[in-house]
Amino acid sequence: MERAFGVLLAGRYQLEELLGRGGMGEVWRARDEVLGRPVAVKLLLAGGVDPTAAARFHQEAQTTARLSHPNVVAVYDFGQADGRLYLVMEMVQGHSLAEQLASGGPLTPREVAAIGSQTASGLAAAHRQGIIHRDIKPANLLLVPDGTVKVVDFGIARLADDTAAALTSAGMIVGTVSCLAPERVLGKDAGPASDMYALGCVLYELLVGHPPFRADTPTALLYQHVQESPLPPHSVGVELPVELEQLVLSLLAKEPESRPDAEGVADWLSAPERWSATSSAGLTPPPAPGRVAAMDRTAALPAPTTRRSRSRSRRPRTVAISGIAAAALVALGFFLFQPDPTDVASGSPVPPSATDASVPPPPEHGSATAPAVTVDALAALPDDPGVLLGQLSQTLSDAANQGRLDPHLAHDLERKLSEARDKLAEGREKGKDKTKDVRKRVRDVRHKLADAEKHHEFTSTAELDRLLTHLASVVEDDS
Repeated sequence: MERAFGVLLAGRYQLEELLGRGGMGEVWRARDEVLGRPVAVKLLLAGGVDPTAAARFHQEAQTTARLSHPNVVAVYDFGQADGRLYLVMEMVQGHSLAEQLASGGPLTPREVAAIGSQTASGLAAAHRQGIIHRDIKPANLLLVPDGTVKVVDFGIARLADDTAAALTSAGMIVGTVSCLAPERVLGKDAGPASDMYALGCVLYELLVGHPPFRADTPTALLYQHVQESPLPPHSVGVELPVELEQLVLSLLAKEPESRPDAEGVADWLSAPERWSATSSAGLTPPPAPGRVAAMDRTAALPAPTTRRSRSRSRRPRTVAISGIAAAALVALGFFLFQPDPTDVASGSPVPPSATDASVPPPPEHGSATAPAVTVDALAALPDDPGVLLGQLSQTLSDAANQGRLDPHLAHDLERKLSEARDKLAEGREKGKDKTKDVRKRVRDVRHKLADAEKHHEFTSTAELDRLLTHLASVVEDDS
């Protein structure tokens, strides 16, 4: 909360500036008064969080503390003060790749290679420790002014050999839908190759300006991850060396064992002098549907690590699947999917009894696109106003990043939502009824959004409308 400015946390960390807030916590710029250095302090929100948030927060501290690598944000301390868990991390001066894309658009191939090499190097260090990140995306990669990339947010990471470490309901998948590997859509465990698929999605977006797959609904997007082949970057006007394009497409292979590993990718991308100077005009034809063109052997990229016998057929699983069967598989994956609480505070799990009757048919390839959806349209929304306020805050932040909401209005709305959360937490702490204050701010937010949409300063979605309506009904019922 912004009123925490100036607080000396745990008798050591002076909170100086609120840097950001999500559905689960806040990040503050702070100063370690003992060692005299700047740090970043991540605070778990005091009220209205998912019941597993504390466990995930603790897991993030333990997981990241195991890693010591220049491309992974370092963790210095973890503890609890004034009833709130905190995580003290290295202070990174820079911005996320999501912000880079929003403000500057696509990057050059050499810039993408430098970012990809460092990200892969950080992931290789994690994979060597048996740690899988599970949520690699532009927002979780920070770019320092000197060009260094830092991987952040291991809040949903898990150990590759720890089948009991998943802090989600049975059968739930945690991650970001735009970067979700096909095997995870189909309900299988994440592995190192899942991180590499997500990295492929990131590199593709950095080159092209948008993710490899876009769709109107989460269901359609998940279908594409499983069944569709991404358009090669050169086919949409991006000029880049043929070898770099082939590497990105190999990371997006449907079969996990067909993707190169992190160490090999880091090594190959770190030496761009190995590439040919071929531009998009001289690229080889795009790979056949469901397949990835073989890497040029002169690129010296190590063969992908496989956990299966190399004599096993490499035929792609998904190409032979009928449209109806694929739709059923993706429907299953969609019902298993649950958004990451660092993006959206988790609501109630999707009931396992849900059927695919309400799932629309798979989209035509190249269908009209829409911004990513942050609230699962089929998931039951929680009745806790604190959780809902966190969801709304993050959803509006995403809308601003995607260009669907005026940034100045987004800032104003975040202030009102922050005030509402503060009032809610104050009421819980002091046993007072602050519903009227919360309700007033929620109404203000709804009115401002409606007015903004009327003046073409905001583009809503069905999921956001549903979230707003449910939040309004919850705070009204509390009156």
